[in-house]
Amino acid sequence: MSTFAIDPTLQTNHIGIYEKALPNELSWQQKLQEAKSLGFNFIEISIDESDERRARLDWSDDEIYALKRLCEQNQIPLHSMCLSAHRKYPFGSADETVRNQAKDIMNKALRLAYKLGIRVIQLAGYDVYYEPANNKTHQRFIEGMQWSAKQAEKVGIMLAVEIMDTNYLNSLSKFEILKREVNSPYFMAYPDVGNITGWNYDTCTELLLSRDHIVQIHLKDTLKVKKNYSGQFRDLVIGEGEVDFLAIFKTLKMMNYSAPLVIEMWAKDDKWKENIITAQNRLKAIGEQAGFPIFNSI
Repeated sequence: MSTFAIDPTLQTNHIGIYEKALPNELSWQQKLQEAKSLGFNFIEISIDESDERRARLDWSDDEIYALKRLCEQNQIPLHSMCLSAHRKYPFGSADETVRNQAKDIMNKALRLAYKLGIRVIQLAGYDVYYEPANNKTHQRFIEGMQWSAKQAEKVGIMLAVEIMDTNYLNSLSKFEILKREVNSPYFMAYPDVGNITGWNYDTCTELLLSRDHIVQIHLKDTLKVKKNYSGQFRDLVIGEGEVDFLAIFKTLKMMNYSAPLVIEMWAKDDKWKENIITAQNRLKAIGEQAGFPIFNSI
C-alpha cells in the first residue's frame, strides 16, 4: 500500500490545494499537515518569479529528499508544480540571455520535479510579460515550448500550459492552435476555469474542445472582463465570482473527467483557513448537485 493518500479506487477526483492558499510563514511540515487535515490529496508547489521561490530550483539533494520524506511521513505528496518563474524569464524574450535563463529554469524544474516525484509541471502561457509582444515573441515562445517538451520527454514528466489571465493564451481554443506546433504527448493543457470565464469564453465548450488534452484543472473564481472593467482574476473566495461551477461540473461528468483538480486561492489574511473551508463546502454542494462528487471525506 502506498504511503501517500492517493487511492486509485476512490470514486472522486483527487483534489489538491495551491501552495499559496496556505500562509507563506508556515513550515513545510505545517503546510502538509494543514492540507491533509482539510481533506486534500496533495499540494501544488509554487515556483514563481520571486527570489525566495526560485531558490528552490537550486535545492541540494539533501533538501529535496528531506521534503520528500516529510511528504511520505504526512502521507500527502507534492503532485504538481506551478512554474510561473517564466513570467520574469520568458521564452519569447528578445534578449537571448533571458531565453537562456528560461531554459535553465526549465531544466532545473524538471530535475526538482523528478526527484520530488512531481508528475505535472504547469507552465505559464505567456510569450512575454514585461516587454512588448509581437509575432517574433510568439514564434520564440513556440520554439521554447518545443524545446521544453523534448526535455520533459526525457524524464517522463508532463508539461501542461495554464490558460492564463492575459489575452495571449486565455482560451483552450488558442491552446489547441499551440498544440499543433508542439506535437508531444508530454505537452498538454492545464485550464483555469476562472481565467476562461473571466475572458467571457464559453467555458464548457472550451473544456469539451480540449477534452483529450486536459491533464489537470484549476478551480478558481473570477469576475468577468467588461467594458471599462478589466475583471478580477485572483483573491476571490470560490462563490464570490461569476464562474458557473454547476455547468462546469456537469460538463466534466459528461466528459467522464477523472484527472486531478486543484483549488487555486491565496492566503491574504488570517481568514485563510475559513476561506478554504467555505470554498470546499460550496464546491462539495455544487458537485453533489451536478452528480460530480468531490470532497467526500470532508
